[in-house]
Amino acid sequence: MTTLTRTGLSSTEAAARLRRHGPNVLPTQRRRSPLLLLGKQLVHFFALLLWLASGLALIGGMPELAIAIVVVVVVNAVFAFVQEYRADQAAQHLRSLIPERAVVLRNGKRVEVDAADLVVDDVVLLAAGDRVSADLLLLSAAGLSVDESALTGESVPVHKTAEDRAHAGTYVVEGEAAAVVTATGKATRIAGIAELTVRAERPPSPLTVRLNRVVKVVALVAVALGVVFFAVALALGMTATEGFLFAVGVTVALVPEGLLPTVTLSLARAARVMADRKALVRRLDAVETLGATTFICTDKTGTLTRNEMAVVRVTTPAGVSTVDGVGYEPDGTVHGDLSAVRALADSARRCSPDARAVLRDGHWRPLGDPMEVALHVLAARAGLPDSLPPAALRLPFDPRRRRSSVSDVDGLHVTGAPDSVLPLCREVPHGVAAAVAEFARQGLRVLAVARGRGALPGQGPEEAERDLELLGVVGLQDPPRDDVGEAITRCRTAGIRLAMITGDHRDTARAVAEQVGLLGPDRIVVEGKDLPRDPAALGELLDHDGVVVARVTPEDKLRIARALQTRGHVVAMTGDGVNDGPALRAADIGIAMGASGTDVAREAADLVLLDDRFATIVGAVELGRATFANIRRFLTYHLTDNVAELAPFALWALSGGSIPLAITVLQVLALDIGTDLLPALALGAEPANPRTMRGPARIGALIDRRTLRRVFLVLGPVEAAMSLAAFLVVLARSGWTPGAPVAPATLALASGVAFSSIVLGQLANAFACRSETRWVGATGVRGNPLLLGAVAAELVVLLLFLLVPPFPAVLGGAFPDLTGWLLALAVIPVLLAADAADKALRGRR
Repeated sequence: MTTLTRTGLSSTEAAARLRRHGPNVLPTQRRRSPLLLLGKQLVHFFALLLWLASGLALIGGMPELAIAIVVVVVVNAVFAFVQEYRADQAAQHLRSLIPERAVVLRNGKRVEVDAADLVVDDVVLLAAGDRVSADLLLLSAAGLSVDESALTGESVPVHKTAEDRAHAGTYVVEGEAAAVVTATGKATRIAGIAELTVRAERPPSPLTVRLNRVVKVVALVAVALGVVFFAVALALGMTATEGFLFAVGVTVALVPEGLLPTVTLSLARAARVMADRKALVRRLDAVETLGATTFICTDKTGTLTRNEMAVVRVTTPAGVSTVDGVGYEPDGTVHGDLSAVRALADSARRCSPDARAVLRDGHWRPLGDPMEVALHVLAARAGLPDSLPPAALRLPFDPRRRRSSVSDVDGLHVTGAPDSVLPLCREVPHGVAAAVAEFARQGLRVLAVARGRGALPGQGPEEAERDLELLGVVGLQDPPRDDVGEAITRCRTAGIRLAMITGDHRDTARAVAEQVGLLGPDRIVVEGKDLPRDPAALGELLDHDGVVVARVTPEDKLRIARALQTRGHVVAMTGDGVNDGPALRAADIGIAMGASGTDVAREAADLVLLDDRFATIVGAVELGRATFANIRRFLTYHLTDNVAELAPFALWALSGGSIPLAITVLQVLALDIGTDLLPALALGAEPANPRTMRGPARIGALIDRRTLRRVFLVLGPVEAAMSLAAFLVVLARSGWTPGAPVAPATLALASGVAFSSIVLGQLANAFACRSETRWVGATGVRGNPLLLGAVAAELVVLLLFLLVPPFPAVLGGAFPDLTGWLLALAVIPVLLAADAADKALRGRR
């Protein structure tokens, strides 16, 4: 050891290096200002369309309409901005992985400094529980075990010796060490992963793509009809100014102002339901993306398994024993030769005296290496007391020796890998060797336990490791979660492909995949180093159900996500460590572990599992599918209204202006964001039905042939015809004939009836839209209690618009008389009958 490593840097040299190279902090990314994030929500395509509509309304002399549209845009922008702002925190949270203090040698003395003040060549002293502050080269190590799961995905702590390396962001599980700093700040490995996370771009969600397509079509139709009505107005003798203002009114009327708030609030409600089910959504459109998922890449430890190492099988010379228990709880039962198991457990726990299970926050948690803690739990379940005699000599676990030894008053105790311990034993029963092979085949981690006479004076434990008595072997398991098998079956029923992506050993990964039923019929198990470099070849290899990829790196996970996306998959990627950040951000839906994951993973993800369960992912997918179906429901609902709204303008044009307009442009706005909004939102809360997870996700267009048929051949024409018929009947009862002038009071009464007819038609339409295949009588009216409340509110708003000043004067509709109400109410049975007939006809086909 050099003088520098014995004494550390001088304070003067450390300060000079700090000035020259900068502090040991991760580089902060240049953040977009909140104003820019808010501005982004105000200039996307749909928002621009509404801004244009607002401007046209203002030009057309309708300031009330212009103001209302602006309010819709701004409210939605603020709501979406809050979600986006919270989702943009990943790089900032990387800094939380660096501790505030570190113990170093300075001027030959042990001192504590800010971790940010570490520089290259500083000598750092590590102890159990410390977070590693920089990239290090170990100078010496005694029983050092480091948890690197946040970087590598490996679920088991890694034992380190001198000349090994430790990286920033990991932490010491047990032991102690002295190390020299080799890299700080942006030069560390964790900083490189941070850069990958920042560079990874989130793809647009399927909902965004489809909704933009719908909006573009609607915008083109609205503009085209505006042009048509402008030409008609000129042909009927209007001036150019009058014709332009009228065309503007028609165009604005056809823009679906209520669609944006409906989609946003529907997704927000689904996100709230997911949170109640332990799935926290960080981006609203991630709700629908979940429903479109076709491929889930899941981690193993903690997601498919409980992340609780436990001894489940023990083979001793006396026979095979099994052990029952929950997690690290000391209560449990040993089934078999109890005395033989006690002897084995007593020796095994002496090799790791500092490991134990502690009760914290109502749960038993491991303190130390999980495997070593599991041996202490085995001793407790076998009824042994907690006390242990002091060790005279101890050799901690060494990855080269692959065993640990301790000598105390009762002799020598040895625990380690079977191929390391069994050759030291004087006799190995045949049953033990068979048990080792069987445990390995089952994917259990296997440890052998032996004891000897102890070290003689002047003799070390290693010299005494001869002629040992084999006490037996133990099989340790991180058990699968109870509900994971059913969840995997549901995925396959839903046409979703699965892959296990893990940092663990391939044999362990394969065994767990077989145990939970994830390994597919092709039985593809591959390590990250063997993955093809060509993206096309990689996608072809992975595009099977039940693939297992072991020993992956952060770059591997990122390439896997992108390769599957190029093959048309909507990819959900799970992860919990810093190493998972880039892949979580690049995947269509990044899913982080909330209970055991790092801040980086949680902030890079779209969905955070509060309970880390794979079954929670599947439940979220089901809710996402239901949300997509609900978006189709309220799109059908909105478009039906648009047909009814357009019909009066079309009738006016076709009649050459001899028939007055049944409703005004402001009444159209009142329908879109007044009476229609709450029922549409209630349709967005329609619960999932049993068929939701049967078959592949419907990831096509939001508006398909069935939707177009229902809107333009059934629901829309019926609602339009009934409202126009009611309008014309009221006019005819007053003695009006086509082409004749209409008294203002009569026109207001007739317009009020037409307006009421459309509102009541939408009331019936809301129930009809609950199912695309079953008529209202089959779906009932109580399956969605929110819809009942929304319909009641819709009727209250209708009365408000017809009775309470200044609404009647501003909107242009008067309260109907008895005959008018009967005419308006007639739309309900007629529309429901037409809907039932159409569904019955399609059912027979």
